[in-house]
Amino acid sequence: MKKLIALLLCGVMTASLAGCAAAPAGTASAPAASSGASEAAEAEEGGEASADSDLVAAAKEDGELIVYGSCEEDYLAAACEHFEELYGIKVQYQRLSTGEVQSKIEEENGNPSGDVWFGGTTDPYNVATAEGLLEPYEAENASHLLSDMYRDKDGNWYGIYKGILGFMVNTDELDRMGIEAPADWEDLLDPKYQGLIWLSNYNTAGTAKLVVNTMIQKYGHDEGIKYLVDLDKNIEVYTKSGSGPSKNVGTGECVVGIGFLHDGITQIEDNGYGNIELIIPSSGTSFEVGATAIFKGCAHPNAAKLWIEYALSPECVELAAQNGSYQFLVLDNAEQPAIAAEFGLDPENVMDYDFEDAKNNTTTYVEEVMEALGSAADDRFQTE
Repeated sequence: MKKLIALLLCGVMTASLAGCAAAPAGTASAPAASSGASEAAEAEEGGEASADSDLVAAAKEDGELIVYGSCEEDYLAAACEHFEELYGIKVQYQRLSTGEVQSKIEEENGNPSGDVWFGGTTDPYNVATAEGLLEPYEAENASHLLSDMYRDKDGNWYGIYKGILGFMVNTDELDRMGIEAPADWEDLLDPKYQGLIWLSNYNTAGTAKLVVNTMIQKYGHDEGIKYLVDLDKNIEVYTKSGSGPSKNVGTGECVVGIGFLHDGITQIEDNGYGNIELIIPSSGTSFEVGATAIFKGCAHPNAAKLWIEYALSPECVELAAQNGSYQFLVLDNAEQPAIAAEFGLDPENVMDYDFEDAKNNTTTYVEEVMEALGSAADDRFQTE
C-alpha cells in the first residue's frame, strides 16, 4: 500500500528539478515479436522509449542483448523484461556491483562478454571511459537530460538517476545504547561508534569509491585519506555492494550505515522498517549519477544503442520507483518519485563534485587508501 501511495504521488517534483560474468544470472521472459517499424511508431505515439525504426530493425537483427546491471536487481529485472516486451529482443542480465563490472571489462580488454552497463554510480564508468572501454554513442533521447552534467561529453555514458550520499541509523539500537545519531562526517570518528558502522568495499562498490572521492575533495588529498584511515577504526563490515549497509540497518545488525539515502527509503517503505532514520551530513555531502553505457567491442551493438535510447526514456526510468528504487530522475519528461522529497531529500542540496578529478584519479585514490589501511584491510572487506 505504501508503494502504491508513493506511485500516486509521483510527479510533484519534476518542476523543481528542471533548469548485468560467465553466464548471466537472469533472462527476461520472451514476448511475442512484432515489426521494428510498428514498435517504434507505438513508442513514439506514447511519447516514451521513442527510437528510430531503422535502429529498431537493426537491433532486432542482433537478436539478443546482454546487460550487466549495477542498480538494485528488482529494477534491473523490470527494465530488462520491459525492453523485451517493447522490442521482441531477448535480454539476458546479471546484477554486479560497479566495481565488479569495471574489473570484468578491464580483464576482457575490448572483447566484452556483455553489451551494456545499466545503473551504478559514474566513478567506475569514468575510469572505464579513460581506459577506452566504453563505446561513444550520441543518443537522441539525451536531449531530455536536465543538464550536461548528467552525461559524458563524448557520449560514453548517460545519467539516468541521481542519489544522495548520507547516513542511515537504527534509532532503536541507538536509544538502547544511549548514543546520539551522528550529524556529520566528523562525528563518525567518535570512539562511541566503534563497531557500529558499516560501509561498502572500496574495491568492489561504486558507492565506496564515491566516498573516497568525496573525502578527498572535501578535506584535501592527505587529510581525506587520513579521515578514511581514522574512520576504519569504527567500521565493523565493508559490504561488497553499496546497498549492503542499508539492508542491515533495520535488523540492527548494522547500527550506522553509510550509503545512498534512497536505499534507506526502500527499507522503510518496502520492507517496513520504521526504526530507520535518514541523515544528510550537516556540512554537506555528495551525490551519485547513476548511468548507462555501451561496452566497446560488444557483440550486439545495435541492440546496445537501442537500449541506451530506452534507458533514457520515462518508459524505463519510471520503473525504478515501481520496483523499490527511489532515486531522483534526471530526465525532464519523467515523473519524479515524490516520496524522496517527503523524506527531506533535495537533489540540489549537494556539494560541487569534481567528476574530472574522479575520472582521472579514482583508481589511484582507492589504491592509496587500501595501502594506507595496510593490515587493517582484513576479512571485514567482503567480496562475496
